[in-house]
Amino acid sequence: MVSENLYERIQQAFPPDLSKAFLETEQGVSYSYCDLEQETGRYAQFFTQQGLAPGDRVLAQVDKSPQALLLCLACIRAGLVYLPLNPAYRKNEVRYIVSDAEPKLIVCDPPLLEPFEQIAQEQKGQAIAPHLFTLDRKGCGSFTERFTEQGQPAPPSFRTVARQGEDLAALLYTSGTTGRPKGAMLTHRNIVFNIDALREVWRWQPTDVLLHSLPIFHVHGLFVACLTALLSGTKIIYLPRFDPAHVMRRLPRATVFMGVPTYYTRLLEEPEFGKQVCGKMRLFISGSAPLLEPTFAAFERRTGFPILERYGLTEAGVVTSNPVAGPRIAGTVGMALPGTLVRVADADGKPLPPDIVGEVQVKGENVFAGYWRRPEETAASLTHDGFLKTGDLGRWREDGYLAVVGRSKEMIITGGLNVYPKEIESALDQIEGIAESAVLGVPHPDFGEGVVAVVARKQSWETLTESVLITRLKEVLANYKVPKRIFFVDQLPRNAMGKVQKNILRSDPKYVTTIEPSGKN
Repeated sequence: MVSENLYERIQQAFPPDLSKAFLETEQGVSYSYCDLEQETGRYAQFFTQQGLAPGDRVLAQVDKSPQALLLCLACIRAGLVYLPLNPAYRKNEVRYIVSDAEPKLIVCDPPLLEPFEQIAQEQKGQAIAPHLFTLDRKGCGSFTERFTEQGQPAPPSFRTVARQGEDLAALLYTSGTTGRPKGAMLTHRNIVFNIDALREVWRWQPTDVLLHSLPIFHVHGLFVACLTALLSGTKIIYLPRFDPAHVMRRLPRATVFMGVPTYYTRLLEEPEFGKQVCGKMRLFISGSAPLLEPTFAAFERRTGFPILERYGLTEAGVVTSNPVAGPRIAGTVGMALPGTLVRVADADGKPLPPDIVGEVQVKGENVFAGYWRRPEETAASLTHDGFLKTGDLGRWREDGYLAVVGRSKEMIITGGLNVYPKEIESALDQIEGIAESAVLGVPHPDFGEGVVAVVARKQSWETLTESVLITRLKEVLANYKVPKRIFFVDQLPRNAMGKVQKNILRSDPKYVTTIEPSGKN
């Protein structure tokens, strides 16, 4: 059997001189390809010592660090399934995922250890208790301390586990409209196929330098950014988070930058940002949320660079992109990547002609293997001829570019992060004194979309003010899910079938034009 392990493809991109740096931190600390090979070998051997076998899941809820990236690569090298979680997720959000995925090993930020121990205790007897380790943003914790035994480093030599292309490499949970997260199963072949297409379309070279300020708990920052760079032999300047001043300081050394639209609006707010810091830049790439046309135009005026906008989703990676050499058109996401079929179809799956809006559907080796332990939902996500239903609405332009015009699903994308209204509505409805609620996504100049809630209180519960509810929600939800504004009504509009008519709420200008609360989230 010829192995298709993703890590082996990364190894093939190693330069002859393994002392060359593949990653440099904000503090100027460099990690060489030799470090990458040895550290992932140590981590992978530690997993084996802990009794993990190929196909077992490793859950990581950690802050961004070089060690967190090496943790992911070691899991892939050992044939394990990497499951990253947003560090902002609260205990009640994590509990279900742990129960559903049944990870054999968990690595978490030190303050999260106690909640994970509580979850493990709650689920005692239902599944094998996972090994628990910690890892902080500095790369320290019981994980990095304990992969050595009795103070002696574990041997760095580790034979990469052979994997077939259809074997799972990663499990990424996306919230469902029912409020239950679903694990999207990504195989070694899915990821390699998508990255190879991106390397071709974006013309990656070993001489490129990627400035990386994205989080690494989702496809964008982890696979599209880090792994595309690694498979291209490209150096990564690795920032712990996005900060406009820190990004501007390092842009003169970079050639490629990836971000969500919020990053570009924040850079434009900096008076000193302009052509002078972009001397070596080749590409500014935007994804994970719609890029507003005014932002596209303002960025090009300021820097001379038209942002390259692309389109993708967790279940399929990047599927379309504006070109490197051809025109990049504001309000569009370009053309299909090589080897990926993209169509705009009607409700029966029939392809539609240009300028007619329909559902964007995708087919190719990049499309996921399905939802973890959800065969019915997997089947429902595919058409009879094997296309993935994205739930996004789009239209082909006459010039062959795709324009995404909305979503048939209720998902909100705020600052590049997915939010599903049902989850926030459920949290609101559990608060004593709330009769009913509706959550909307409305245009936001910074985040692309902002979360807004419209709430009906029970009689005599006027003490449930906007600030009180926001404070309550911050106790149980990640901050980016908490509504920017909460409005109060006597009752929500409903149709004859009793369904809340969110289209009426969206058409009310008071919910759209003022979305910043008195105290920012």
